Amino acid sequence: MGRRRRRWREPVYVWWVAIAALLIASVLLSAWRLALLALLMWCVYEFALNPTVCRVMTRQGFVCHEPVRGRLFACSAAHQRMKNDAIWRAAGLPNPFARATSQDPNRDTGVVVYSPDVRARLAQNDRIILTIAGVATLVTILTAVVGIVSL
Repeated sequence: MGRRRRRWREPVYVWWVAIAALLIASVLLSAWRLALLALLMWCVYEFALNPTVCRVMTRQGFVCHEPVRGRLFACSAAHQRMKNDAIWRAAGLPNPFARATSQDPNRDTGVVVYSPDVRARLAQNDRIILTIAGVATLVTILTAVVGIVSL
């Protein structure tokens, strides 16, 4: 699998400036809904828009450095299946959508091959950010629902 050409991406600071502007506006206007919008915008950015790399461990134990967009996504279908398994496992649940994998008779021999369970682990920084973003998303939704109900 060759390295894909990177398409043009907006600079990262554009997102951070937009999020900071919403936070500043929410403080100046005392508008909690703008703060919730800023928090939700940050969560969406971390889940789906953040320019990062795949970080799924290959069979030999190296990390995949293919560019992806968002911490939830991977560079190929096989890596996406492994990342989905890792996300479900990080939540403490088995992946209900996982398909049974068959053994590959043509796999390379003579090298240490890491099992899918070992390879399907999220990097520590991804686990931390995804946990914070998941909790923040839940807080945003609950706060919005409580705010709408109390009106």
